[in-house]
Amino acid sequence: MLAYILRRIVYAIPIMLGVALVCFALVHLAPGDPLVSILPPDASADLQAQLRELYGFNRSLPEQFASWVWRALQGDLGTSIATSRPVAGEVIKAVGNTLRLAVVATAIGFVFGCLFGFVAGYFRGSWVDRAASVISVLGVSVPHYWLGMVMVIVFSSILGWLPATGAGPTGSGDWNWNWEQLQFLILPAITMSVIPMGIIARTVRALVADILEQEFVLGLRAKGLTHFGVFCHIVKNTAPTALAVMGLQLGYLLGGSILIETVFSWPGTGFLLNSAIFQRDLPLLQGSILVLAMFFVVLNLVVDIVQTLLDPRIARG
Repeated sequence: MLAYILRRIVYAIPIMLGVALVCFALVHLAPGDPLVSILPPDASADLQAQLRELYGFNRSLPEQFASWVWRALQGDLGTSIATSRPVAGEVIKAVGNTLRLAVVATAIGFVFGCLFGFVAGYFRGSWVDRAASVISVLGVSVPHYWLGMVMVIVFSSILGWLPATGAGPTGSGDWNWNWEQLQFLILPAITMSVIPMGIIARTVRALVADILEQEFVLGLRAKGLTHFGVFCHIVKNTAPTALAVMGLQLGYLLGGSILIETVFSWPGTGFLLNSAIFQRDLPLLQGSILVLAMFFVVLNLVVDIVQTLLDPRIARG
């Protein structure tokens, strides 16, 4: 088991380097001058050359990439062109807000997705199965941004139950898990949880329906095991796959929440990426994408290790 875990960690190193290369290349392929947002229209050639040298844009792309990776390994992601603040501080603060939102949304999606999936799998072919399947399909099909705007109109504008935008009365810098802060988290978290809920429900439903037809389940029932005992065996067999799907969905929510955070003005990485794209802030854009991508790689590694601990057959191949 230990050898398998070490092997997976070693395999993740070239993946991280490849992800860093892709992040760097994609950002530099975009057209436009990154210094146009801070250079005055009548900037002299000397000033342009000084700024290019300051941000390292006067060097070749391989030199820029090597320098960027080396500084990133030391925790230095550069300086934002638009704000002149360290990128690492901006990204860490935004990642904390996004992680808070994504974890709550994933938890909601996982709980209700497993509930709908188990119910539909146990009562497959019935009206309960069809209702749960319709809910899961709607969850996967409904656009995030449209659902977010509808929830803002209904629960904020019409009913006035919850605030529409923001991260709290004092912002995200002084976050506390109390009602004054949590009410700002409810609408974006529920909106983000819809797609993971649908995907997990469909996955669990298929797993439960398949496991119920296995011979060992018939054997357990023939031995007189109670419904709860059979249920525990089914949960144990569905847990590795359900956990893997949950981990993937958490990674997707960390990197794909730009529309939700823009709709609700949530100060996370999606909101930060949106600002960096419009301002053509290359250091901030590169740092945000790199941190999100590394989170996804590390999260998949953790999920893989936990899966192996739950099911040792994976390590044995």
